[in-house]
Amino acid sequence: MPKYVGQRIKRTEDPRLIQGLGHYVDDIKLPDTLHVAFLRSMYAHARITSIDVSEASHAPGVVAVYTGKDVAAKVGPVPCAAALPDLKVPDYRVLATNHVVFVGQPIAVVVATDRYAARDAIDLIMIDYEELPVVVNVEEAAKGGPLVYEEYGDNIAYKLTAGEGDIEAALKASDRVVSQRIVHQRLAPIAMEGRGVLARYFPGEQELTVWSSTQIPHLLRTQLALMIGMPENKLRVITPEVGGGFGSKLNVYAEEALLGWISIQLGKPVKWIETRRENMQATIHGRGQVGYVEIGCNNDGTLTGLRYNVFADLGAYHQLLTPAIPTLTGLMLSGSYKIPAIQINVTGVFTNKMATDAYRGAGRPEATYVVERAVDLVAAELGMDPVDVRRKNFPAPDEFPFKTATGLFYDSGDYEAALNKALAMADYKNLREEQKKAREQGRLIGIGLSTYVEICALGPSQAMPAGGWESATVRIEPTGSVTILTGASPHGQGQETSFAQIAADELGVDLNAITVIHGDTAIVQYGIGTFGSRATAVGGTAVFIAIEKLKEKATNIAAHMLKTDASNIVFKEGRFTKQAAKAASAGAGAKPEPEPDVPVGEAPAGALPEPDTGGNSVTIQDVALAAHIARDIPPGSEPGLSATYFFEPTNFTFPFGTHIAVVEVDRETGDIKFLRYVAVDDCGKVINPMLVDGQVQGGIVQALGQAMYEEIVYDEQGQLVTGTLMDYAVPKASMIPWMELDRTETPSPVNPLGVKGVGEAGTIGATPAIVNAIVDALSPFGIRHLDMPVRPEAVWRIISAQA
Repeated sequence: MPKYVGQRIKRTEDPRLIQGLGHYVDDIKLPDTLHVAFLRSMYAHARITSIDVSEASHAPGVVAVYTGKDVAAKVGPVPCAAALPDLKVPDYRVLATNHVVFVGQPIAVVVATDRYAARDAIDLIMIDYEELPVVVNVEEAAKGGPLVYEEYGDNIAYKLTAGEGDIEAALKASDRVVSQRIVHQRLAPIAMEGRGVLARYFPGEQELTVWSSTQIPHLLRTQLALMIGMPENKLRVITPEVGGGFGSKLNVYAEEALLGWISIQLGKPVKWIETRRENMQATIHGRGQVGYVEIGCNNDGTLTGLRYNVFADLGAYHQLLTPAIPTLTGLMLSGSYKIPAIQINVTGVFTNKMATDAYRGAGRPEATYVVERAVDLVAAELGMDPVDVRRKNFPAPDEFPFKTATGLFYDSGDYEAALNKALAMADYKNLREEQKKAREQGRLIGIGLSTYVEICALGPSQAMPAGGWESATVRIEPTGSVTILTGASPHGQGQETSFAQIAADELGVDLNAITVIHGDTAIVQYGIGTFGSRATAVGGTAVFIAIEKLKEKATNIAAHMLKTDASNIVFKEGRFTKQAAKAASAGAGAKPEPEPDVPVGEAPAGALPEPDTGGNSVTIQDVALAAHIARDIPPGSEPGLSATYFFEPTNFTFPFGTHIAVVEVDRETGDIKFLRYVAVDDCGKVINPMLVDGQVQGGIVQALGQAMYEEIVYDEQGQLVTGTLMDYAVPKASMIPWMELDRTETPSPVNPLGVKGVGEAGTIGATPAIVNAIVDALSPFGIRHLDMPVRPEAVWRIISAQA
């Protein structure tokens, strides 16, 4: 029986994080470190006619000043890994040369002996701009409007149509077709810690080390090698504590390459720590879609077809995955339902804003929001309970793997089980009765559901721009402790604990004997990174299979030590035992193996102890010691006890669940109060329920932020209005409801652990549930849809207009 897997084990990484003992980039102090500050564009669109850095260059403490012209030929452009037909890819240089296209774009960089001197010198750089027309509205940009790039002739970066089935015929044959314009406002990822970079170059060894708060250390190393033009094996990326990423650190930024290059030029360490204002301006944004959904249905609630025409606000440049995010929306448009015909028409649009890219969920929350809002609109159109419409269109459990009209194969699922459990927890029938009575009293109670499915465990390599596998090395040291090296690079998800749980059970060792190492390209063999809920499903599986390989080798060594055949060995709870019956047989008939004829001297002081080879059993620690000493291991065996495995998944995984929100709207103020929040999630096999609960809770809070508070706002001139946390509202503790969480468990057949992933579940499931609840509360006023964020002011205006 598993001792650790499935248990609520407290995170082993938490003590250092909670006590402030962890090390972030800014905590790393190197002698002679220089500090960097960026001059960033104050205009959303302008031509740079001149730059004068002479005064800044002579300011106290300033060591160097660089502009775009200094580095354009030395550092390659910021990369875009997404490949789409006819995609327009602007030349995104690490420093602008003669054209800026968004507020916050870096133009010049000052290097000084301290960060304050560098920041002061920025104000001494003189730049002449010629302002150009600005376009910030994605639909206006798509129609024409001012051009972000004159050479392209329009603002369309790409167009893409995807899906299967005859959508025209499906909608035409439907009893009803419901349409709705849907907005996914821009969001700031708001990691607790901003980005940070420290670069150090050793001229003698010609080696560059870059410390960066990244989610993808190995992929960053590869890209930096290409951008800077140095051998990849001379470049090391170290990721210390990250402080949260939510997708925003799944990227390659101009600052990372530029600091590496500067360190090479000056031969000294250089450091840059992002301010919160820089974080709001020049770290990627999320979401940013405006779409029009049409959904067909028959009068009995059967869904017949769905078409989604969407304008994706890409911003001015592509970051690593910018154009690819809306394609994930298209893949997940089937939601939890059997919809025979689906079509998405994506128009990727340039605007004078910071780029959008992966933000927690990355395209899937947008898809779920579209589908779940559309299903509620169908229910309202037909006068049906939203539960009945959902239940009617679920694929049955025996229909999995289920092929969607977007070309995916959902791995496993029982959507109705999760729905039923959530309904029972919420006492849904009584909730509706209570709502009816409350409305008779004039109270505005709303009940909202979301039955979601998401795509996780990214993923098979053929579907990924830079590989979708993950690697792991498991090693048992001579002293018996266990080291796991993982290419996944967790940054708050808790894999130091969950991977140790897997290994502790499989190896029969104590959890505290295991150390999980990640985030250092010089130590870990290689990896893809942590994003898209892939760390455990892909990286954890690599750990599991590496352990199986290690145990196979250990079994052979144990058999040699116990003088029997490997087929006679049983491994249980950390001990290899010679089976009694077969042992007797082996002892009767088998020829004793010859003792090795090797010279043996006296053990020096400090020598390793001798492994226990007597009796009928040995521990895995004894085996590890024997494997390292290697004086008596099976002929032809490789010394040491470690194994490495690169796991390539055959498919994505598809977690699912049901979220139910119950809210009450204040008639006087428009304020929205949560009465209940129930969530039943199914992320396959659960390694650590505490980690799963934490991920779901955090995701729900981020969803609540999008549904009710958060929005990146640019004015008509492209100025970022929400440039600080005084202007950008994130949920605070008092705004968060008590969450009633439970789960069903449907193992995935895609990996031997049966895990699916849960990192985005709360974000994906909660956003439509909350908005559906608010719309339901206001339905007596004839409201059928509201755009996010649904702020009290908007609600108050609706109520006041009715009064």
